[in-house]
Amino acid sequence: MARIDVKGTAITVVSADDEDYISLTDIARYKDSERTDYIIQNWLRNRNTIEFLGIWEQLNNSDFNPIEFDGIRSKAGLNSFVLTTKRWTETTGAIGIISKAGRYGGTYAHKDIAFEFASWVSVEFKLYLIKEFQRLKEAEREQLGWDIRRNLTRINYRIHTDAIKANLVPPELTAQQVNIIYASEADLLNMALFGKTAKQWRGENPSRKGNIRDEANAAQLVCLTNLETLNAHLIQQGLEQAERLRLLNQTAIGQMKLLLADAGVRQLQITSHRSPSQA
Repeated sequence: MARIDVKGTAITVVSADDEDYISLTDIARYKDSERTDYIIQNWLRNRNTIEFLGIWEQLNNSDFNPIEFDGIRSKAGLNSFVLTTKRWTETTGAIGIISKAGRYGGTYAHKDIAFEFASWVSVEFKLYLIKEFQRLKEAEREQLGWDIRRNLTRINYRIHTDAIKANLVPPELTAQQVNIIYASEADLLNMALFGKTAKQWRGENPSRKGNIRDEANAAQLVCLTNLETLNAHLIQQGLEQAERLRLLNQTAIGQMKLLLADAGVRQLQITSHRSPSQA
């Protein structure tokens, strides 16, 4: 769940079946905070609304009931016609509009439908809603990109540690002995890329949270991923640690020169150093 501010009105966005649903109740509150249900029902009475909802469901919902829909459409626009979201969903099997209970309960609609409702409430409000929704999605994509880069590093580290276990760890080592080997290999990569061990970095930065790799920029994360894969290969080849460090350091120098010269990576560096509030 997320909330966006649209012209001073808090609008809730939730995910359902991997789709974004926006609160119609919150949108209606922009027009009349005391009668949100009444505003939504008035919108549903409109024949153009029924036509739009029917076409959307036919395009996106294989279980939509066209016979029941035709019955509702034939009455739309009449003075006596009344339609609630509950009746609409239960009668036709519609999925574009849903109801949620709880703290952020109310009527929600798929973003396509919510934008249409916002346009009925206020064209200006609709444009601001689209702008803020796009800003939210862009922030989520930037955060996802950062998470993917971090997870890629973790996955490759698993490959790396598996290579250590298969090639460097003798049978029946104690847990403490195993940890020492893992830590020394992690610091081997730290030395190759950062020129210092994790302990040295903590000593130089006692007030910072996290570790040396949390401070890495996008280019360094990409390079670290490549170094971990290369080191796993070198371990399998049986190279001693000193020789591996020399090769890894040479590789890191060459890759960092190329990565820092790449415009796309420079842009990733800017993105990865934004906090969620800045995004």
